[in-house]
Amino acid sequence: MTQKVVQTTCQLCYLGCGIDVTVENGKITKVTGSKGFPLNEGFLCIKGRSMIEYQYDPDRILHPMKKVNGKWQQISWDEALDLIKGKLLEIKQNYGPQAVAITIGMPVLLSGTSAVSMIRKFAHAFGSSSIFSVESICFRSQVISYILTLGRYYVADPRNSKLTVVWGKNPENSAPPLAMWISKARKEGLQLIVVDPRVTNIASRADMHIQPRPGTDCALMLGMMNVIINEKLHDEDFVNNWTVGFDKLVEHVQDYPPEKVAKITRVPEEKIKQFARKFATAESACILQGTNALDQTSTALNSSRAIAILEAITGNLDKKGGFVKGPMLPKSPVTVKELERMPLGIDKYSPFYSVFGREFGEGQAMVLPDTILTGEPYPVKALIVSGSNPLMTWPESKKVKEAFEKLDFLVVMGQVMSETAEIADLFLPAATFLERNELNDYYSTLWAIPHVMLRKKILQSGEAWSDLTFWLEMAKKMGYEEEFPWQDEDAFIDYLLEPSGYDVKALTEKYPGGVNVGEVKYEAYKKKGFNTPSKKVEIYSEFLNNLGHDPIPTYKEPPESPENSPELAKEFPLILTTGARDKHFTHSQHRNLPTLRRKSSEPFAEIHVDTATQYGLTDGDLISVQTKRGTIKLKAKVTERILPGIINIPHGWSEANINLLTSLEAADPILGYPALKALLCRISKGS
Repeated sequence: MTQKVVQTTCQLCYLGCGIDVTVENGKITKVTGSKGFPLNEGFLCIKGRSMIEYQYDPDRILHPMKKVNGKWQQISWDEALDLIKGKLLEIKQNYGPQAVAITIGMPVLLSGTSAVSMIRKFAHAFGSSSIFSVESICFRSQVISYILTLGRYYVADPRNSKLTVVWGKNPENSAPPLAMWISKARKEGLQLIVVDPRVTNIASRADMHIQPRPGTDCALMLGMMNVIINEKLHDEDFVNNWTVGFDKLVEHVQDYPPEKVAKITRVPEEKIKQFARKFATAESACILQGTNALDQTSTALNSSRAIAILEAITGNLDKKGGFVKGPMLPKSPVTVKELERMPLGIDKYSPFYSVFGREFGEGQAMVLPDTILTGEPYPVKALIVSGSNPLMTWPESKKVKEAFEKLDFLVVMGQVMSETAEIADLFLPAATFLERNELNDYYSTLWAIPHVMLRKKILQSGEAWSDLTFWLEMAKKMGYEEEFPWQDEDAFIDYLLEPSGYDVKALTEKYPGGVNVGEVKYEAYKKKGFNTPSKKVEIYSEFLNNLGHDPIPTYKEPPESPENSPELAKEFPLILTTGARDKHFTHSQHRNLPTLRRKSSEPFAEIHVDTATQYGLTDGDLISVQTKRGTIKLKAKVTERILPGIINIPHGWSEANINLLTSLEAADPILGYPALKALLCRISKGS
């Protein structure tokens, strides 16, 4: 018997925890957390403990499949590449290169920079600007907001903080290692404040729990600033020397006194004041922002900007235990061609594409379904979907499906037959993260951990290909060898690693557990300033002002709310919030794994006891939940751990797809994000 243990990183969610994988006679027999890995320190969540089930999932499709007369037929990779080439060239000739679109999901986006760089390079070689990702509804809002305000993306430092605010995040479900860090820090005296409409486990153990009405967080932040500024609790020295527009902020926040904010948010006035004072007077304080809880609202960009400003005016930037900059591994630039057309949606939401010359290179995906259906501003006839299931995870599923079914050619690359794959013309088998090499570097900036590791190929299953291999082979098939000179995925990763002095061989043999790539530096701004045009924190954004947007964060009611749409509220009197994480699943993934499905067997609608009583409901009753877009049926989970009048429903369940009730319509006017956290709904008992 041959046995080996491979050090690599998990990718069953966005974190990238270190794991030790035991392989015996070519088969994985054991997976444990890597004790020396700085992110998870040996911890492994329930998804990680189900990794062997995931790897050997009997539902996996391991060969290319072509739909013929409505039925799937196995084909070879050569046939698949030839088919794609022929279709893409035909559509390019008839409609132009922009008629071919590509959208990527979280498994690709967070697998490291290599796959994203390759995909973007291919699209530009083809001539298409129609590139999209899950960041059209998730996370990029924070990145853009922080860059606009602070010059780059900052991260919270809870392990060294005296006070941590967990805002719109449930780390026990969405980031278990982070919950572990907080638990350890609590033993050392960390104060904890949680902002969440629900009483999560971490909220129940916090020193203070703030429960705002969904979608009103920006008003709460501005109310905090009102208290901090009027009571002179801000860091005057930092504000005077390192910010632009503080005088305008002083005037602006007078419109948000605590008594007014209390009416908006439903948080008691005294609690708002107490929250603000605790945050401002802590020796060090950081805000751990949820991945998308504040993004999917009418104030996506404004809320994240307000968080950055709160950290700045209280003197918590570049400070141990505050907001810090994670080190980044230097990478070779992946050059791309200039394109004739800008990506879709950028005419309306230009900051989504570029800020201060930093280009993100994607269109706003929420406009894609309407573009496919209408042909405006140009026709989109083909779509390649990689690592994503838009029919379940994008808002307004009915319209998304209608649009995708109108395409001339739909390709899905994945591991199982998802809802999106079922309507495709071609299915391509994707490698799992245990079947491909890739540079796992994103957590060095996401968590301020100065550590980079190679995720390693341990085995091969069927004919599954990595995304890197597929796009590289597709480029060669298209005749783009000059622009894609790399022999294989490892050669491309080596190219990206050149400036660092490392390569795939070194990270496999010499540094299998990864390497440190620097350290977190405090008060670096004192030497170079901030990476904004003014070299200071831009509280007042001239960039936004020139685009006709609010230059200082301003609260806007959700498009659907009792206050903003009272007539609609008469018909739909309850507030619907969606997308809370279930620790057993990642979005629509993993629901066919037996261990995880036994732990979380069906979808539910979380309802407060008082609301349930009002509608004559008891725990476990079958109910209908309806918005003006559709209806779903699922069971009621009656609890006291949510605000009255709020209905919380998770996403990703095909049995009760919450995105049949949501809308693609832009709620945030700056970035085009939809409102998934605050909609109006009604409920009724039974079917």
